[in-house]
Amino acid sequence: MEPTVVEVEVEVEADDLFERAMRGQWDEFVEAYKTDPSIREARITKSGDTALHIAVSYGEIHVVVKLVESLGENATNVLEIKNDKGNTVLHLAATLGNVDICHCIASKLPNLIASCNKEDETPLFLAAHQGKKEAFLCLNIFSEEKDTSYRNRNGDTILHAAISGECLSLAFQIIQYYPNLVNSVNAKGQTPLHILASKPNAFQSSSRLRPFYHIIYHCMFVDKLKKEKYDPKAHSNNSGSKTGLNFPPNYEACMAFFRIIESWIRVFTKPQGKTKDEENPPQQKSSISEGASSSAKKKIGENELYPPNCATFLLFLKLTIKALLIILGVGILRINKIIEKKERHTCANQIMNELVDSASAYKNKDNECNSKENRTLVKEKAQQSCGEETPLLIAAKMGVAEMVEKILDKFPVAVQDMNSENKNIVLLAVENRQTGIYQLLMNRKILGDSVFRQLDKQRNSALHLAATFGEYRPWLIPGAALQMQWEIKWYRFVKKSMPPHFFVRCNDKDETPKEIFTNTHKELIKEGREWLTKTSESCSVVAALIATVAYATSATIPGGVSQGSGKPVFEDKIQFQIFAISSLVALCFSVTALVFFLAILTSRYEEYDFAMDLPKKLLLGLTSLFTSIASILISFCSGHFFIIKDELRSAAYPIYAVTCLPMTFFAIVQLPLYFDLIWAIIKKVPQRSYKKTSH
Repeated sequence: MEPTVVEVEVEVEADDLFERAMRGQWDEFVEAYKTDPSIREARITKSGDTALHIAVSYGEIHVVVKLVESLGENATNVLEIKNDKGNTVLHLAATLGNVDICHCIASKLPNLIASCNKEDETPLFLAAHQGKKEAFLCLNIFSEEKDTSYRNRNGDTILHAAISGECLSLAFQIIQYYPNLVNSVNAKGQTPLHILASKPNAFQSSSRLRPFYHIIYHCMFVDKLKKEKYDPKAHSNNSGSKTGLNFPPNYEACMAFFRIIESWIRVFTKPQGKTKDEENPPQQKSSISEGASSSAKKKIGENELYPPNCATFLLFLKLTIKALLIILGVGILRINKIIEKKERHTCANQIMNELVDSASAYKNKDNECNSKENRTLVKEKAQQSCGEETPLLIAAKMGVAEMVEKILDKFPVAVQDMNSENKNIVLLAVENRQTGIYQLLMNRKILGDSVFRQLDKQRNSALHLAATFGEYRPWLIPGAALQMQWEIKWYRFVKKSMPPHFFVRCNDKDETPKEIFTNTHKELIKEGREWLTKTSESCSVVAALIATVAYATSATIPGGVSQGSGKPVFEDKIQFQIFAISSLVALCFSVTALVFFLAILTSRYEEYDFAMDLPKKLLLGLTSLFTSIASILISFCSGHFFIIKDELRSAAYPIYAVTCLPMTFFAIVQLPLYFDLIWAIIKKVPQRSYKKTSH
């Protein structure tokens, strides 16, 4: 059937409208949209988008406002149009997080907030999924259905979506407005607490900071989150104008410094004597208390860690610390990253406390968990609610020490949790090399020995799992040899906490822990042997070269000897004394380094040689090598000093520095390995890396 004349005209006008949008001719775009109502419902892109879809996608606020105002009585028909993915214009606005457009459309047609696309996602869900907090708060005030329309096809709620996307600040706001979602379960049987437990990087226990930055981290003050409320008046007149100053990215440091100065001025010029009620408007106070659960109100009250009259002093202290760190050369960008990390950790702890305090997985109706039957019932309910693993088990596996401690404090019965493989919290911590979790469990006196003596379905004990080497390398140390050293340390550390009869206990495959350790670490031993061999050979070449030069140097006396006494001519010079001592030191230590490296090359490379013998030899060899390098350089410079004329001696120092550069570069390249060796030997309990994960 051929299209009618009207349909052809609409198609032509739609194509023209599309071209104007692509060229950025928005005034002509709006004028054509207002003039011809027939193109308002026309699909002008291959994905089924209307003209209003395009304007929203481009974020043209003033254009969208004019288009929506021009709809009149036809607003419902146009705003409810969905593209091929089932997204309305409000879906797009929520995904982009454009608060002004969300307010404009939602205030015009609030029913759109409950509209689902083909993935069963509402605009409110998309705002939560994308972490658009302001857009979420905006849509939330227009939302009428509070319980039914906030799940996608997988059964995830808006709280699931926010935590999955690690939008923790938004997740906290969702908990305040929708406390009933705390114990919601998706299609996989996961609650929000399950998902939070699988985010170790959101917690301090999984963060790794250098010692200096660690001190800065604890010196920074971070405010806890409070319930926020969207202000409709701020977006009631959508002009689309942008506020704020625009400046190039390379001016960020300067602008940050000026912000600190501005904050100082505000602190000192702030009127004194104001009461707490004057500083917090009634509207803001109500936003903190209105609609919050009792637990949320309690938490907000706990956030007041200091009297209200100390707020100015605390703000001044924050600014002073930040300014001092900038002056010391830490850098505003580094400081901001540390602050962001601490804010993230604080937010994660707040959400965790809310979720654990409201968790119902370990509660029965009568709150009677003292008898053995009740404890068993509680345990079965907890496991059924999450499929295979409870939040405690996931936290233990991922190394979230804060959550493990919180759950055990709140629900001691949770220590009995086991997954489908009969692995409890101890077995999972050992299997995943979570040393912090294992130490935490050992230090908790309330835990019985039965927890540490649990066997899985294959009758593996914690010692069997400690002896098993997985497919990935979890230790925070480079080099196969040092990885092997920490594997041995971890095995011995777990072994000390186990009773002696577990040492020879066999699993279902008739393997003892010792046999498993030997079989699973063969490849790592091979890699460690190759790494040590190459390192020793490379260092031996340098040590031999230094020994040769040091021997030749020690036999050549600057200035010669006196013919009468046979004593060196410059024996009374301090430079000659330095030359004599440094050449001897260089010779002795270079030969010593050769001995240690040859001892490594001729080693048997048995598995327990990696525990201490081989790393110590390598450390002593490198120490001797570095000492000989420094000594030969000093010997060269002090000996050469005698053959330079007095007027040229001042110019010799830069030449010496340039001459020493090659050897210095070699030492600098090897220094990280040297410090890693010291750390690996001194560290009693291995430290796990969180850059890689097995799950």
